[in-house]
Parts: sequence; structure tokens; C-alpha cells
Amino acid sequence: MTDLTPTPDRPGLHISKSSPNAPATGSAVCHCGASATATGDAQVHRLVQGWEANHGSAHTKGGTK
Repeated sequence: MTDLTPTPDRPGLHISKSSPNAPATGSAVCHCGASATATGDAQVHRLVQGWEANHGSAHTKGGTK
């Protein structure tokens, strides 16, 4: 399987949860240079919320963050 971890050359958001009992993990890299990682379901949820609010699609909607 291809490594789906985001990098500066391939920005994006990647979330993984290997089983229902395992904690979720996530990583994000934005083309603006911001990056973050999270472990645990609640932290990954906040990572996704932050990504949507400040990076990723927010940049295409005219966001300046």
C-alpha cells in the first residue's frame, strides 16, 4: 500500500484507526507550511476541525490562515 502520510510536497490530511479499540492517529500538512499530528480519537477530531477551519478547504474559500 502507498504511504498516505502528508508531506510538504503532498499536503493533505490523513487519519487512521486500525481497529475499533485502537486510538485514531492523524497527521496534516498544509501547502502554507503548517503541520500537526494527533493521537487519540478526541485529539484527531480536533485536528480535523482545525484543518477544515484554517487550512485545506479554508484556503480555497479565501481563508488567509
